[in-house]
Amino acid sequence: MDHSALLIIDVQVGMFLEENPVFEGEALLTKIEHLIEQARAVGMPIFYVQHNAGTGRLLERGTENWRIHPRIAPTDEEVIIHKRTPDAFYETTLHEELKQRNIQHVILTGIQSEVCVDTTCRSAFSLGYDVTLVSDGHSTWDANGLSASQIIHHHNQTLTWFARLIEAEKLSF
Repeated sequence: MDHSALLIIDVQVGMFLEENPVFEGEALLTKIEHLIEQARAVGMPIFYVQHNAGTGRLLERGTENWRIHPRIAPTDEEVIIHKRTPDAFYETTLHEELKQRNIQHVILTGIQSEVCVDTTCRSAFSLGYDVTLVSDGHSTWDANGLSASQIIHHHNQTLTWFARLIEAEKLSF
């Protein structure tokens, strides 16, 4: 997978709080750990996207909840992109960082399926990237009368307009 990069969106400590953990969070972390291991083994660039929320919010910059989850912590060589909106490309350096490395294909995983994952997937497509969404590598919470599983399934179906979908275990670097 030359010219590819792994993008890990908003996998931060606050998404795994005991009182309201993301759907199937442990399984998600295990899948992302495996993706990171594969990417590192072949020298694929890894980009961590970290949401910076305002004062008093769950992902307030600098708080424990804001930290990237320690199970998938980046190395010093890996890039952390800070964002303030659902779109990892909007008012960030992500597009420039990818262009500098001649990245043409992005593999997306992370949280929250219907917000940051969806928005970043669509934006990457609009910017001309070839996009792969790890179909079982993103998650969310129950909302608006829908289960997290239903939301994930819906977004997997919708995002086929913008990305190739593949399960984590079938993805090889």
